[in-house]
Amino acid sequence: MSRRTGQRRDDWLASQSQTGSVPGIVTGSESESPRSAMRGFCIALLMSLLLVAVVACSPCRGESAGESRLQATPTADVTEPKVTVDNILLITVDTLRWDAVGFSGHSPSVTPTLDRLADTGRTYLNAHAHNVVTLPSHTNILTGLYPFQHGVRDNSGFVLPESIATAATLLREAGFVTGAFTGGFPLDARFGLDRGFDVYDDDIPEGSRPTEIVLAERRGDEVVDRAMTWWHEQAEHSRFLWVHLFDPHAPYEPPEPFASRFAEDPYLGEVAAVDAFLAPLLEPFLAGEESSTLVVLTSDHGEALGDHGELTHGIFAYEATLKVPLVIWYREARPSRSDQPARHVDLLPTMLEAAGVPVPAGLSGRSLLGGGDTDQRPSYFEALSPTFDRGWAPLRGVLSDDHKFIALPLPELYDLESDAGETENLVTLERQRAGRLAQSLPAESKWPPEQGETDPETAAILRSLGYLGGGASAKPQYSADDDPKNLVHLDTKLHQAVAFYQQGQLGRAELAAREVVEERPNIGIAYYYWAQALLEQGRVPEAVEVMSRARSLGVAIPALLRQLGLSLTEVGRPQEAIGILAPMAEDGDPNTLNSLGLVLSEAGDQRAAKDVLTRVFEVDPRNSAAHETLALVALRQKSWVEALDQAQRALDLNENLALSWNYLGTALYNLRQPREALAAWDRALALEPQNADVLYNVSVIAMEVGDRDRARRALQAFIETAPPAQYGPDIEQARQMLRRLGG
Repeated sequence: MSRRTGQRRDDWLASQSQTGSVPGIVTGSESESPRSAMRGFCIALLMSLLLVAVVACSPCRGESAGESRLQATPTADVTEPKVTVDNILLITVDTLRWDAVGFSGHSPSVTPTLDRLADTGRTYLNAHAHNVVTLPSHTNILTGLYPFQHGVRDNSGFVLPESIATAATLLREAGFVTGAFTGGFPLDARFGLDRGFDVYDDDIPEGSRPTEIVLAERRGDEVVDRAMTWWHEQAEHSRFLWVHLFDPHAPYEPPEPFASRFAEDPYLGEVAAVDAFLAPLLEPFLAGEESSTLVVLTSDHGEALGDHGELTHGIFAYEATLKVPLVIWYREARPSRSDQPARHVDLLPTMLEAAGVPVPAGLSGRSLLGGGDTDQRPSYFEALSPTFDRGWAPLRGVLSDDHKFIALPLPELYDLESDAGETENLVTLERQRAGRLAQSLPAESKWPPEQGETDPETAAILRSLGYLGGGASAKPQYSADDDPKNLVHLDTKLHQAVAFYQQGQLGRAELAAREVVEERPNIGIAYYYWAQALLEQGRVPEAVEVMSRARSLGVAIPALLRQLGLSLTEVGRPQEAIGILAPMAEDGDPNTLNSLGLVLSEAGDQRAAKDVLTRVFEVDPRNSAAHETLALVALRQKSWVEALDQAQRALDLNENLALSWNYLGTALYNLRQPREALAAWDRALALEPQNADVLYNVSVIAMEVGDRDRARRALQAFIETAPPAQYGPDIEQARQMLRRLGG
């Protein structure tokens, strides 16, 4: 059976297979020698729109909220003194719907801490993001630019150019110490948002849950604890602190007591947990113990929770995912509730003005601290993830004068003041307004850009995403058949495939993904999920066939190509795998480099594998997967000390890596430390109790050290759980060993 740990993309599973064995442990006979399991690993980056198990969760609309909370005070009626602060605290809560918080109307409120902040600060009831996925949305906040200006258009495939200034670079130049503490993998330093931060703490273990489709994250209370420590340590300086909590992102798994309290609505339980996590950070400000600080609280985007047929986020840009909560707090603020438009691009100018730092020319927003109305120019937004991964039509749009225009093959126009639920499309009734808003779309926001107009960097991105190479999204024009509104039912089907996979119902996962392919053959992610279900069942040749089909159709997403390379190696075709992965690795993506390094090792070129894997650390210095595979390379070179070191480095980054514990045990055994090896293998089995290779190793070494009962238990477990197709001869050998032990 193929064993894989997850490879992280922001929003999708990318499990990868490994095959082969490690030379080295030699006991009495070759047939009874322990082995070090070859497993697949990748670092999964699940697309946020495809991460979630299907969860019944009602939308968080505050229909019964009290009037006092909903009453808005127009910004123009508020006269504020000039704001000057020594510190800036930016808090972003991932996937937080605007109407899930009490201060926006949810009743009964589950966010008492955030409500107190809003009640004593300036609350914006009409605030919007410009993207509906994590990385580009945070890039908008930190740069004050629209996505087509800074170039980050999705959670994967893009890195912020070094030429773009951010809040951190500007404030550090002005003398601030800068710290960031993030809770989710989409904001990993490799994507470029770490520049300008003295401390960028994105220490999130990867690969801990190998058979689940989850995005690497850490709980908000841990993020807040680390952030508070840094804040207090830097008290003698002007500080810029960014705190990002990922908890409300799918899958919704709130900790206790919130899991029990919100058993029927786990998303709301995550929101309540976040409020509790933030209380220690915000309490000193609310109690008047912290002064001269501007606090900005918002979310990167919302969550659909079934609105318009969307389960999570990333497909549409309706208010459920585009509208965001926004509070600006400072000690001298006159509490107000504004219904004037506010945007993410307004936040950087606001923070810079409060800090007394000059606002660079060319930013797309303006400060919200003035006494007059906010910028009334149309506000741009987009949702491009389905274009990248499914070949659906790109979604772009503008907000202007309480109207929203969505540019799709089937265009949409909504009057948000009279139709907050966006149920009546006015595009045919108000053609003139629709045409005017369509003309206001920035020409440079078009995706994909015209090939003749792209610079080399953009062209490289296009190639990596499959555009210039004829990939799934390389269409000259889109029709109604490509409109997400006509395809959202397939998103539900893909969610079902993910849910079945998580539940171990691999046959049903396979069927759901295959049904998507049959209806829409150009959805690369569906082939990917289909192949993963086959791989988990040990049907590697069939998975290779499915992935090869996607590649021949030109719809293979990068994660599928990485998996194809690994699976080709597993069926004895490593040179084909190298031919696929080597060109992909030219862009330095750490996931691809890890895959190529593993394939090179499988092909017997350990020196080349080591060179490739070492390159990973240039992009991601804390990449546990690279250390893990370097441990495998060292084992194959019989460099036991180096293997021990690399496996330990991987475990220092994430102690829940079963494969690294396996490699550690193999190295320890070859260093003549059998009891220590057994202890390491015990750790591996605690994480993966049915790991056939580790069970075999334990049985052999337990016999060697005279622990016959332990050897007997391991052999019995091996015989009962090892897949016969892969371990047939070994199972028979294990039976013979068990008989000799009297089992």
